[in-house]
Amino acid sequence: MASVAAQDAQDWLIDKIAHRLGVDRSEVPPEQYFDELDLDSTEALILAGELENWLGFELGTTALWYHPSIKDLAQYIAEESSQRAGAA
Repeated sequence: MASVAAQDAQDWLIDKIAHRLGVDRSEVPPEQYFDELDLDSTEALILAGELENWLGFELGTTALWYHPSIKDLAQYIAEESSQRAGAA
């Protein structure tokens, strides 16, 4: 399994969130906190599932709590992905 770069994860998150909100990706800043986005809990769960499918591994249930912005979560994903790729 190849690791995912932080920029790739950030771009993926921004694209998916922009699509779900029906806005242009330029309207979703990477520093924005998830709780400031107009995603309801169902949409957030669907997004998390799609993210895990894309990554090929599960994120911890506290990932969004400890990494509350798109940029923070993307960096965390890159670190986790790199560790998993190195362990494979």
